[in-house]
Amino acid sequence: MYENMTILALFVFVYSLVGGRLARSPISGAIIFTAFGLALGPLGFGFLKLNTGTEQIRLLAELTLALVLFTDAANTNLGVLRTHASLPARLLLIGLPLTLLLGFGVGVLVFDGLTLLELAILATMLAPTDAALGKAVVTNKSVPVSMREGLNQESGLNDGICVPVLLLLLAAAAHPGAQGVSRMALDLVAGQIGVGVAVGLALTVVAVWLFKQFNQLGWISDSWRQLPVPALAVACFASAQWLGGSGFIAAFSGGLLFGWLARARKHTLLLAAEGTGDTLALITWVVFGAVVIARAADYITWPIVLYAALSLTLVRMLPVFLALAGLGLRTREKLFIGWFGPRGMASIVFGVIVLDAHLPGGATLVATVVCTILLSIVAHGLSAGPLAAALKRKS
Repeated sequence: MYENMTILALFVFVYSLVGGRLARSPISGAIIFTAFGLALGPLGFGFLKLNTGTEQIRLLAELTLALVLFTDAANTNLGVLRTHASLPARLLLIGLPLTLLLGFGVGVLVFDGLTLLELAILATMLAPTDAALGKAVVTNKSVPVSMREGLNQESGLNDGICVPVLLLLLAAAAHPGAQGVSRMALDLVAGQIGVGVAVGLALTVVAVWLFKQFNQLGWISDSWRQLPVPALAVACFASAQWLGGSGFIAAFSGGLLFGWLARARKHTLLLAAEGTGDTLALITWVVFGAVVIARAADYITWPIVLYAALSLTLVRMLPVFLALAGLGLRTREKLFIGWFGPRGMASIVFGVIVLDAHLPGGATLVATVVCTILLSIVAHGLSAGPLAAALKRKS
């Protein structure tokens, strides 16, 4: 245990010293973290011996995603979002359903050992984009602000929307032929989204009011001033999950409201939450490289690699291209938005959920998700800077 702790602590320390410089290089942090986990894990030198179970991996990925969603939402430019709301709306209301349908259709052509229900589950697992992996684009000033905010809103909400869809499909797989599927779907959607939004907004209103009151009294010391925001982000997520809602939607909606209510000082208050999220992301990707990839490696086949490649290209880009028709965007801008749909934290969480469901094709489903995320880390990480710079030159 202490050997693992030493390795991870030293890696976090060293990366914190050079992270600012590496952020300006073509190699993303996720590539470095995953490669470090691979090199020191069982597929490499074997120094990292992490006996991490699925529950621990899920908790780590969920907390990381909750913090990233909260801080990204809080940093949203609401004025730009109001002006260009049609872009994320098209991506979520048209692009996401088309992505699910096309992902299912491609799965039918590529896989012959999975049931139709399992193929629908696979399409849902890989539909959400990753806010953390997309950070290199949504924070890049070379990308037009409307596109940055659109991609940020999409990644913040599509995983929460996919949660009730995934749970419904898993329920149908566990109880084939059960009646009342449409009612179950309505209850799941209303519960997940409704409870998630309500919890996120309510907790944030109360928390910001309390912070202002006690700050005016001078009761909050400098050493504790940075802790309320990460605590609020986790509270939004965990409370919504506890009450049967989507914790991801709660974290994102809470972050949006926090950014508006605390707009005068939000950048200072968010520093601790952003630092915590970055550290958890680092550890998550190391665990992904050292544990998750090692466990899935034996199940990866050429059909899985083919589907993973198509998931990042055709399955993502064609629906986005169609969904953005009529918005006045140039072809290269639509292709840029379509390409930057990285898969990451949400798909890891979904993979653990499906693994716990013990489906007949569960190993294939999880291996496909792992392969897709691995390809996404490399492809999107290496292309983010160059393509953003090229987009600016041609604008």
